[in-house]
Amino acid sequence: MAHGARLGSVVVFVQELDRSVSFYADVLALGVADRSPTAALLTSPAGAQLILRAMGLNAPHALGSVGVQYVIWTAAGRDDLERAERHLKNRSAHRQTHTSAAVTLVEGHDPDDITVMIAYPGPDEAPLHELAARIYGW
Repeated sequence: MAHGARLGSVVVFVQELDRSVSFYADVLALGVADRSPTAALLTSPAGAQLILRAMGLNAPHALGSVGVQYVIWTAAGRDDLERAERHLKNRSAHRQTHTSAAVTLVEGHDPDDITVMIAYPGPDEAPLHELAARIYGW
């Protein structure tokens, strides 16, 4: 049995709930498990949980401020990573795809310009052993 904390859920504040539910369901292949007029719970069969909360059109999200900047999702396999990349490109939301060592990282943005990253393989197969230069990009 593994010991130590694991990420359980991610909560993302968004401007418009419907467009964000559509985006994350499409790009990350998540299903809507529960929904209210201002929030939605999206889940995957593998146990990923994303909670979206609508905050209105004037809600800011400053990159480089204190707090979580982005989450790196793990694709189920190479085909799943390529599917996510296609969906980002179809939505004009793809920024770049980069391979470093054995890990490929697809970067895009959601409808509120929040960074979305999907990697394969994930930390179970290819754990990080050093800080990524990406964290110094602000």
